[in-house]
Order: sequence, then C-alpha cells, then structure tokens
Amino acid sequence: MTQSLTIRNYHFEWGKRTYLMGILNVTPDSFSDGGNFCSVDNAVKQALKMVDEGADIIDIGGQSTRPGAKQITLEEELNRVIPVVQALRQKSDIPISVDTTRSEVAKEAIASGADIINDISGGTFDQEMLPTIAKLNVPIILMHIKGTPETMQSLTDYQDLIGEIQDFLQKQINQATNLEIKKEHIIIDIGIGFAKNYEQNIELLRAISQFKLMNFPLLVGTSRKSFIGKILNQDDPKKRVWGTAASCAYAITQGVDILRVHDVAPMYDIVRVTDAISRRLN
Repeated sequence: MTQSLTIRNYHFEWGKRTYLMGILNVTPDSFSDGGNFCSVDNAVKQALKMVDEGADIIDIGGQSTRPGAKQITLEEELNRVIPVVQALRQKSDIPISVDTTRSEVAKEAIASGADIINDISGGTFDQEMLPTIAKLNVPIILMHIKGTPETMQSLTDYQDLIGEIQDFLQKQINQATNLEIKKEHIIIDIGIGFAKNYEQNIELLRAISQFKLMNFPLLVGTSRKSFIGKILNQDDPKKRVWGTAASCAYAITQGVDILRVHDVAPMYDIVRVTDAISRRLN
C-alpha cells in the first residue's frame, strides 16, 4: 500500500494513526442532521467547529444518501455544495472532500477549492466520473453500493458478501488505474449501511482485516447508523454517539485508516486512546 498522501499542508501517513473525516451535510433531508446546516454561514461554522475538534478532512455533501432518498437535480446539488466549498476554503486550509456521484459536481467542487471526491457509487453512477478524476489528478474514495439510495435496501442478497464487495472494489480500482488515476489517490470504503442489512454490517466490520489486504487506505463510516440503533434499541440517530464510538474503536483495532463521523469531539478522544493502545503510539 502507498504509505502516504499529502493534501495542502496535511500529510496522511497510512498505518501510523487513524484520521477523522467530519460529515457536513448541506441537505434538508439527511437521516440525522437534515436541515441543520443548509445556510452557508451555518455550514462553515459547523465545519470550523469540527476542525477545532480534531477533524482531518471535512466531507461536504449536497445529495442525501439515506435509504430511500430521491435524487435531486444537478443544479440543486451545485447550488447547495459549491458556495459552502468556496466559503470554507476562504476560512481554512483543511482538506475538503465532496460527497457526490456526479462528474460535473466534482469538476466544479475541485475548481472551487475542494481536494477529494467521495463517490458512494465507486464511480458507477456517472461514467464520466473516473475519467474526470484522472484529468483533475485528485484523490477519490471508491465506495461499494448496489442499486441507488432509493433502492439499495431491497438489494441485500449476496452469495458471498465479502467476496462480492472485494470484487466490486477491485473492478473499480482497475478501471481507475487503467485511466491513469494514481494508486496513491485511491481510497476504498466498504459501504456500511449501503445495500447491507443489520447482520451484513456486523459481518463487514468483522472483516475489515480482509479488506486491508487489498492494499489501499480504508475508510469506514458507521456514524449514527441504523445497525447501531438496532443494537441499542435507539431510534434517535443523535443518541447513537457512544454506540458509534464502540464501532469506531473496534474498526481502529482492525486497521481502519479513516473514520467518517458526525460527532468529531468524542470520536477524537476515542481515536487517540485506541490508537495509543492498538498502534502502540506514544
């Protein structure tokens, strides 16, 4: 695996410690914080708060990807995302990721100051995404999904859960590298909660070490998700913080590289302590 990645003044050394990606949903309908950060001012304040709390990357998303979410227009996604990217870039040099499946949004976002594209479809929804990333010469996060957010929870049948997800990711990695996307620019995400049921999410977390064998930095996003709610019998996503913390601590012990989280401050403490124990850091 490529050992490092430098973005602006930030140096990511994979395997040395766990990095935190703070979630900034500029949507009215995300599953746990929809409508909270729809104004540019509120969004930037939240982003800067997460930076102060220890976030290494801010991930801005204008299209909800919760189960059942309907697709918005390209114009609406651009109108939600681009002003926030521009405003945040004026205030901070923090690495900015944009959560999108559209190549046009990727182009505009990078031109506006973003650094990374986080594609929940792994480059499959828009056939121009991977060629666009190759031209832009920026990192991309390739996530596994089946179907779309609107249909994915009816598509949880697998013959071999781990093998099929590895095959999907490897296929997209091959496409990316064939287009001359640099290997050091590829990060993979196993897609917790995306076309996976409760038992499958648990199985995936137990299999993190198998995905590490693919030799790419691994991102995991369990934050506030429904499988945690099921374990805790907790319907309110905002009350799943410590359940999220437990899943994050376990993922760290298995070698995860990036955790995508809503609640940065508590997860920062979880990361520091679990890293110190499991990675033998000082």
